Amino acid sequence: MLYDLNVPWSATDSPLQQQRTISFLSELGYDTLALNHTISSSLPSQITNPIPSPPPFEIPKKTVLLRRCTLCIADPTQNHRLPALAAVYDILALRPTTEKAFLAACLSLDSHSLISLDLAKHFSFHFKPKPLMTAINRGIRFEICYSQSMDGDTAARRNFIGNVVAIVRATRGRGLVVSSGAMSVLGVRAPADVLNLLEVWGLKRERGLESLGVNPRGVVVNEGLKRTSFRGVVDVVEGGEKIVKGKGKENGEKEKEKGTQQNGVGKKQNGKRKADETNGETTPRISNRAAKKAKLKALQDQKATLSPAPETPTQPPHTADTPSKPQAAPNE
Repeated sequence: MLYDLNVPWSATDSPLQQQRTISFLSELGYDTLALNHTISSSLPSQITNPIPSPPPFEIPKKTVLLRRCTLCIADPTQNHRLPALAAVYDILALRPTTEKAFLAACLSLDSHSLISLDLAKHFSFHFKPKPLMTAINRGIRFEICYSQSMDGDTAARRNFIGNVVAIVRATRGRGLVVSSGAMSVLGVRAPADVLNLLEVWGLKRERGLESLGVNPRGVVVNEGLKRTSFRGVVDVVEGGEKIVKGKGKENGEKEKEKGTQQNGVGKKQNGKRKADETNGETTPRISNRAAKKAKLKALQDQKATLSPAPETPTQPPHTADTPSKPQAAPNE
């Protein structure tokens, strides 16, 4: 299963263009897509999700459509409502623009699951391995949008390639999520073409496959657990139930599965028979282990009674024919 977690969305875009992009991504094999709403200004007083659910157009079958928000931050001390923003969307990503915000997103902030940098710009700081690997160990992934390498001028492409190479070198190809970020159908590429591009930029094919499937799936699953589970650890699911015929389809009700019916005579409520009513016996039945021990003991007693007592060896009587020991001569 392939993922594309960055399909840009805007209220001014035409629904027909969005439908074309989603349909083309589905034809290329991307099963899970995320409509991305980017917030560049400060958070409003009342946080709402402007992305309609369901969308106003028809989406292909077996295509999962998520809603995502990307928040641009420059000062991490001014964003105190990130948990409230994360609760409204399915996925929350941060786009730091300064070194202070980047280090805070890697080390301290915990409401997001993605760090999506604008790699077409020149950064005044370097991507060091320690903060990036710390963020990856915390479950945060770094996003690379390959459409930025096709848009813009020569300087933007040069900055994008240099930043991607630096991130791949600092992370050793781990913890990356590759998305399209395409504004139209022209910026979308097939998975094989994306892997070739990543291999040119220094990312191995195995890591490239992880960035298209395993890593984004982990982001989606973790974000779902944060919103549906108990403290992001324990998820409660329904189990041990079956749909009753005639009721499940009409009313949508479920009935818990019961054990086998206990209609036999001489049975208790827990399905066990009484000890004095089993096979008409008055004494309780012994276990197989006790019966085996009793049988073994009886065999040992039987062998002991049938076997003769061992004879004690006796010394033969002393006769005259047997030579006697020579007596020692007396000392003179």
